[in-house]
Amino acid sequence: MDVDRVLLAAPRGFCAGVEMAIKALGWMVRVFEPPVYCYHEIVHNGLVVDRFRKLGVVFVDDVSEVPPGAPLMLSAHGSAPEVVEAARAGGGFVVDAVCPLVTKVHHEVKVRAGKGFSILYVGHEGHDEAVGTMAVAPESIHLVESEDAVAALPDPGGPVALLAQTTLSHQDWAGVLDAARQRFPDLWMPGKSDLCFATTNRQSALTEIAGKADAIVVIGSANSSNTVALEKEARNAGCPRVYRVNRADELPDDLSGVVGVTAGASAPEELVREVIARLNPAHGVEEVAVTTEDEYFPPPRELRELLAALDAVASITLGAPPPARSAFAEDRQRAASDVLDALAR
Repeated sequence: MDVDRVLLAAPRGFCAGVEMAIKALGWMVRVFEPPVYCYHEIVHNGLVVDRFRKLGVVFVDDVSEVPPGAPLMLSAHGSAPEVVEAARAGGGFVVDAVCPLVTKVHHEVKVRAGKGFSILYVGHEGHDEAVGTMAVAPESIHLVESEDAVAALPDPGGPVALLAQTTLSHQDWAGVLDAARQRFPDLWMPGKSDLCFATTNRQSALTEIAGKADAIVVIGSANSSNTVALEKEARNAGCPRVYRVNRADELPDDLSGVVGVTAGASAPEELVREVIARLNPAHGVEEVAVTTEDEYFPPPRELRELLAALDAVASITLGAPPPARSAFAEDRQRAASDVLDALAR
């Protein structure tokens, strides 16, 4: 097809937490012989998951499926405390690749529950992040997905806190927040919203292009909460045609005019390139940026300690001097998309 022009949202695609998790699993498949196990999908994107499967990664939904002593990574979405405990009890090398922003919410749940709060948690039932977060204090937390759910809650008889899944859309958060404030005037909330900065930035960038486009293409998987949130944002912005696609071959053939393109936080840039190539814009691509992201999450502590120990062993057994630079010296500069590309060769 030949559309007139593409408006490309920025920021888009991988967030700092996804970058960290993908690069960490990339190290795991290089350091250990297959199979390497991963609890849940490392991120919610089919291409990423399939690429790691081809490298010998086995994704499981229960850590009991992991053979004793096998290397295991816990996904970026965060795991229930009992899952983390069971993983470490398995005797193998375990890396917890949870996003630090999810860890922050887990900490807030633990602290508020310890102080006697009833916690309203805004999230999607069954989502990996929501399941892991609610397991931190199941006796104190209530999942709410709508204003009606807030109204239906029994009287907590004590202080109430409101926390949220990091990948929600503005609309998902705003209505429940207003309802909770009306019902619980002394509602406690964290000083900074639980919504992930990357999710918010991608929604803001999409809003910037939605009113100027004849159609919007959102790239990402259906089980990616932040991707679905982007799709909702585009529809709420009034764009006449909105499509969520996994890959370029899912695009409709009749797109024309100006097409806006964005990608969820789990979608690699190579999918964006494929979509633009399929759209083949006659008058090129205009990137529309609302902010620049420079957030960086370093590799998980377990992985840093492992690589340092391997370097030390090599130095002792081979008589070689220790490396002048850490294996992660250039980690910040190396994009996860590049790691995926290299692993596919």
